[in-house]
Amino acid sequence: MKCPSCNETLLMSDKKGIEIDYCPNCRGIWLDRGELEKIIERSADHYSKKENYDSDYKKYGYGEYRSDHGHKYPHKKKSFLSELFD
Repeated sequence: MKCPSCNETLLMSDKKGIEIDYCPNCRGIWLDRGELEKIIERSADHYSKKENYDSDYKKYGYGEYRSDHGHKYPHKKKSFLSELFD
């Protein structure tokens, strides 16, 4: 299959049972019907457990602040979903 954006041949990767088509050229990610719903469902299942929320909060540094030119803003690191799209 060809990338809808740049016409490069898409590569396929299986991440935790979800097939993800991605473009090695433009780095676009393309999901087939139902795959986004699987990702959303797994996210909801994961964060429905307080221990997962707490461990991810510590592991990925949610809530940490960086100072950049006098402005403070949250610096969000990777989450467990990033494993699907790396």
